[in-house]
Amino acid sequence: MQLEPNTAIAARLDEVARILAGQNANPYRVKAYERAAVTVRACPESLPALIEKQGIDGLTSLPGIGDHLARSIYQLATTGRLPMLDRLRGKGESAGLFATLPGIGPKTAGRIRDEFGIQTLEELEVAAHDGRLERLGLGTKRVTGIRDLLGARLGRIALDRGPAVEPPDVAEILDVDRQYREEDARDALPRIAPRRFNPKHEAWLPILHTRRGDRDYTVLYSNTAHAHAAGRTHDWVVLYFDGHGRERQCTVITAQRGPLRGQRLIRGREDECLNYYSRTRH
Repeated sequence: MQLEPNTAIAARLDEVARILAGQNANPYRVKAYERAAVTVRACPESLPALIEKQGIDGLTSLPGIGDHLARSIYQLATTGRLPMLDRLRGKGESAGLFATLPGIGPKTAGRIRDEFGIQTLEELEVAAHDGRLERLGLGTKRVTGIRDLLGARLGRIALDRGPAVEPPDVAEILDVDRQYREEDARDALPRIAPRRFNPKHEAWLPILHTRRGDRDYTVLYSNTAHAHAAGRTHDWVVLYFDGHGRERQCTVITAQRGPLRGQRLIRGREDECLNYYSRTRH
């Protein structure tokens, strides 16, 4: 029997809370999802109907629902999916899904997944906005078309109210990367069994939930074909973090060449990392 929309959404939010609790996430973050589930169940109106009438403002008007939770609930109500939950379960999408988009063929889809660790359409949408697809060699017109198509397919909503928010500084990201690798070395992290490249279904992939200021991070080693082929599945670290109403991501690696050889650096922010290390050496 198919669940009523609010009940189904609340069940997914409860599942997020249970998984986060089991992975030693911040208790306040766990409670936020638990409270959101209670709010959704108590809402007298169907959430899809509420969204149809009031959009994202209808969700943020509910008790205890801020911008980030509103986006999660919006995705659940409109698509039936939540990328964060897929990731916590160790589940990812294949590059074949990206190849269904006009302007992205199978070869480009594989590069997007393997070079950036992108596994969902929602993550692909972020990459289409933050410049990563251009760095892959896709032209501006092509990227604009991908952005527009993803916006229509995902029902993208504008949560960027007020001034633009700066990304986390290099020092913060590198500190989170340090914490992840140190806790993994002490075998202090819970492990999940990723669906991809894991035929024995082993729980080998350590996961960290941590907080810096008002920003929550979820951190894992890269589990892409590119990382496996390069032998970097315990070097390349992918960080997911809250970014002004939506989730962002970045990847930290050990530099293999150049002036930062042997140092940890953030892909796409090499110049900032060089400046950071120059300052901290003095």
